[in-house]
Amino acid sequence: MKSPLPEKTCPVCQRPFQWRKRWQRCWDEVIYCSDACRRGTPRGRAGAAVAQTAPATLRPSKTRR
Repeated sequence: MKSPLPEKTCPVCQRPFQWRKRWQRCWDEVIYCSDACRRGTPRGRAGAAVAQTAPATLRPSKTRR
């Protein structure tokens, strides 16, 4: 029977992620679950991050036509 793999929680998306073989030498240094979280744009938040950084003149108006 296999032993359970070590697990960490991503500080950006708060999801748990498990140890992977490619991280065997640097598991203590692994912080984020994915490249998207490392960049600060995890799944479901990519549009929100772009809207916050876009200048007000480029945002669509909220007026009804």
